[in-house]
Amino acid sequence: MPMREPGGAGTLPTTSDELSRLLTAVRRSRVLTVTGGFRAPRSLLVREVAHRISSNFCDGTALLALERDTGVRELVAALGSLPGMPFLPYGTANAASWLAERDMLLVLDDSGRLDAEALAWLRSLLTIAPGLRILAAGRHPLAVGQGRVHRL
Repeated sequence: MPMREPGGAGTLPTTSDELSRLLTAVRRSRVLTVTGGFRAPRSLLVREVAHRISSNFCDGTALLALERDTGVRELVAALGSLPGMPFLPYGTANAASWLAERDMLLVLDDSGRLDAEALAWLRSLLTIAPGLRILAAGRHPLAVGQGRVHRL
């Protein structure tokens, strides 16, 4: 039976056992994508997982809701404009270097909007940022390497 989200804003499209397995998968995996045909359930689930697991990361969680096609510049700018996120250094190489020092969960809601250049940047970021984890919600698995997939 699906769970109610705290605060009554909606019904999570998963059971408490599945949610527990997802939380464990985020802790153990570098990349986890929640896939499914409908955006709202995917979005609700990754936001709830991010909320529950944020304290596991020294630098917290960065949630990016991608509302249009997104390249590297837009991705870096969006990260730098998040509340509580210090302004990222100018340039994608500097931003990658800065992010490489973080212990954080990067949540990408509607990850299918990332262009090929942004996906390549995330792949390279994962090679230099050992403390970075990515939780994505999209119609298809995030194409940034060996990641786990949870299908709704």
